[in-house]
Amino acid sequence: MALKHEPTTPHHSAQDALRVLETVARHTTGVTDAELARQTGFGTERLTPLLRMLRREGYVEQIADGAYVTGDALTRLGSAHHREQALRDKIQHTLDRLRDSVGAAVYISRYVDGEVTITQYADSPATPAVHEWVDFRYSAHATALGKSLLGQLDHNGRRDHLSRHKMARLTSRTITSDKLLLSRLESQPPTMPHLDLQEYAVGTVCAAVPITAGATAGCLALSLPVQHAHRLRQAADTLNRNAAPVLLSLAI
Repeated sequence: MALKHEPTTPHHSAQDALRVLETVARHTTGVTDAELARQTGFGTERLTPLLRMLRREGYVEQIADGAYVTGDALTRLGSAHHREQALRDKIQHTLDRLRDSVGAAVYISRYVDGEVTITQYADSPATPAVHEWVDFRYSAHATALGKSLLGQLDHNGRRDHLSRHKMARLTSRTITSDKLLLSRLESQPPTMPHLDLQEYAVGTVCAAVPITAGATAGCLALSLPVQHAHRLRQAADTLNRNAAPVLLSLAI
């Protein structure tokens, strides 16, 4: 199985942020934004939002003279001691902020050893998570996050998954034709969110955007009650625009 590497906006943003972060890390006594612009080649219009995001996430800090140095979040993630817990805590904090920003429950899903896995999520009483009435491992054909993950696999990888998991009809809207699903996955632009319009569960709509890091397909997803379906595309756009910090945490 191979991934289809088609860079998306969060991917480019995370790459650019890593470039800035690496430059800051090389200057232990601090580096000015003017010097960062010179060394990275980024103009002010590109560098300013990247620095804003890196400061918000705690990866860089600004010292008294205005120069930038590496922040506590990078130190914690860079340490081998308790790194896994530090990464989970960092991502959870980011997911909690995303939940509040989009007004929906949000999820991180990865495709690990041929299966769909939700690794972390953020919900609240006002933004409840979707009820997993059918195991997400067996319902990739009907969920936004499942379709996003399958969309990042090559054709053989998709066929392998569908050969192991029967495309059961979960609602009247569920696609059960592998030919139709494969055709839609093939034609889906990588920059467009995958949607689930009551295909997994009646009363729930979802969207997912890819956040592939390394050799493992991944995605960010959100779910909304169908009464809020009119907000789905706007929420998905907000999720996509704010996916870079999650991808950056996974890449560090």
